Amino acid sequence: MRNEAFGEKAASKTEMDHTGQTPGPLEAIIEQAARVVFAGGTVIFPTDTSYAIGCDPYRAEAIDRIYAGKRRADGAPLTLHVASPQEFLEYAGDEPIAALAAKRLLPGPVIFLIRKPRYVPGDVAAGRDTLAIRVPDEPVARALLERCGPLAGTTAGERSTWPAADLLLEHGPTKYGSESTILDISGRTPRLIREGVVPERRLSELLGPVERPTVKVRTQQ
Repeated sequence: MRNEAFGEKAASKTEMDHTGQTPGPLEAIIEQAARVVFAGGTVIFPTDTSYAIGCDPYRAEAIDRIYAGKRRADGAPLTLHVASPQEFLEYAGDEPIAALAAKRLLPGPVIFLIRKPRYVPGDVAAGRDTLAIRVPDEPVARALLERCGPLAGTTAGERSTWPAADLLLEHGPTKYGSESTILDISGRTPRLIREGVVPERRLSELLGPVERPTVKVRTQQ
């Protein structure tokens, strides 16, 4: 089926209503998406904050397609999407606050920056020492990630500018109407990179002191 939002490239479109009911079994839809991912394709899927475009993190050619389709700068890393707090801890377990963060904030609209494990491809992190990772609070996303995750990806952006993909999983509006919070937990104290759905005050209540990046303002002489 052609979807005009994808421009010149046609994409398969699978629709689900926002209650989680589907025209066919959810398992069949997820299997269709898994076949695309395993074949090195890209999928647009819902998360709790936005639609994301993702792929197998070990398929360099698929990652290249995401960067090209999004016109994304080479130095801008992707986010690793995983299915559960337990899986998150497989990547982040060495971080001092990871277990507490997983217990109190996941699944949810928070992207964590952690020290990148050696087994994660450098392309996903754009050559950086840290890895962005999240567990979306969205049933279709988590079903997809349980079947064929993890997925490396980024926001698909505004619907009218979605990049080309091999499959679109349409599931109506996302749970939250704003962007995810980004929290760096790779150091001794959590550091807020971007305030989103979860505000700084709430992070401090759940995790303890949170640092906020500061910018020195110099006055002109």
